[in-house]
Amino acid sequence: MIYLRLIWAYLKIGLFGFGGGYAMLALIEREIVGPGWISGQMFTDIVAISQMTPGPIGINSATYIGYVAPAEYSEAFSSLAFGILGSVLCTLVVVLPSFVLVAYTSHLIRRHKDSVVVKGIFAGLRPVVVGLIASAALLLMNGANFGEECSQVAWSIAICLAAFLMVYKFRFHPILIICLAGVAGWLIY
Repeated sequence: MIYLRLIWAYLKIGLFGFGGGYAMLALIEREIVGPGWISGQMFTDIVAISQMTPGPIGINSATYIGYVAPAEYSEAFSSLAFGILGSVLCTLVVVLPSFVLVAYTSHLIRRHKDSVVVKGIFAGLRPVVVGLIASAALLLMNGANFGEECSQVAWSIAICLAAFLMVYKFRFHPILIICLAGVAGWLIY
């Protein structure tokens, strides 16, 4: 059944998705797009919607994928009740492993926070998380996000660089940059 497969997929994502939502994107894509529950284009759209809505991207994407995957899997699951059930299940399952691990390990970490071993573990995890976030960036650098033509890629890179400079060097507010980048994309594409 689709729900058991979604539960298993999101249980793996919740257990092994370290570093936050962006670090989870490659794992989410492999577990959700790989079996064919949704298309690569739909995955890109889900990532964009998850970025725009409040809350963590991993949880937002789980909620949305849980809603649409049953209907994409079979017409028999296209009603609102099946979508809501999928959303609730995926959201709970992706959060549950983190909740249990944090509840269990917080006491141990607090007790051993000055330990060389604990400090070494956290120091070792930092580059891994950076690598996972970089893999998410590479994952999102596809034709669906940047366009297929060379001029579209050039414009996308120019918008990205301009946005980075405006935030980093000139300290523009990120929400203003998001709005300006959206308008620029709408005008160019």
